[in-house]
Amino acid sequence: MAAATRLISRLTLVTGGGSGIGRAVCQRFASEGASVVVADISEESANETLGSLPSDLRGQAHRAAVVDVSSKESVKKLITSIQTQYFQPPSVCVNAAGITQDDFLLNMDEDHFDKVIQVNLKGSFLVIQAVAQALVACGAPKGSIVTVGSIVGKVGNIGQANYAASKAGVEGLTRTAAKELSRFGIRCNCVLPGFISTPMTDKVPEKVISKMKSLVPLGRMGEPTEVADVCAFLASDDSRYITGASVEVTGGLFIG
Repeated sequence: MAAATRLISRLTLVTGGGSGIGRAVCQRFASEGASVVVADISEESANETLGSLPSDLRGQAHRAAVVDVSSKESVKKLITSIQTQYFQPPSVCVNAAGITQDDFLLNMDEDHFDKVIQVNLKGSFLVIQAVAQALVACGAPKGSIVTVGSIVGKVGNIGQANYAASKAGVEGLTRTAAKELSRFGIRCNCVLPGFISTPMTDKVPEKVISKMKSLVPLGRMGEPTEVADVCAFLASDDSRYITGASVEVTGGLFIG
């Protein structure tokens, strides 16, 4: 449940907002009073999320937008249209857009490697860069950028050379952004989800799921809302002295 209205009058951008963790983040932020721009490559899923958002708090105005985070032009267009509509850049941004194209290293298609890096890593870079540039240009006093990494970026995962590499990259990118942007009042932090029930895990065979559950000390898969709760904390002033951090949301998976 929402911790009151920590995000009231904050304009927030969520990429990958059409499903999974991104959708849960949009819903959580809206319940805390934020105006949410739901950005996704799928217009249909973005609109579906948009339809589920509460907007009864002061001054809330949500919108859906189509973006391909791997395209600089598409990201630029998104930020421009947000500034045109709201007369300000988003002061909170969550990069939840991500894809998987799993295969064993020995068989992995080069295109599948490239595509995952382009969306997950380059996409995070393009969005962080565009949002930060807009915030700095307008002299905004503060901002909070949250990237969605993955615990597999730390430990690796069979069949996910591309995904694990992209998510390890996201963490390094986030820490560097935190160092460079802190003088502009912009904080950058990373959440590292573990095994979360999303459309991404729906494709995983049942026996793999039960094997994974047995490895999780808390004994179950996580819910997207449990990741969204941490994103809301990192977006809000409750975390105002936290930057460059990675928060594991894994139920203890790979605790060491």
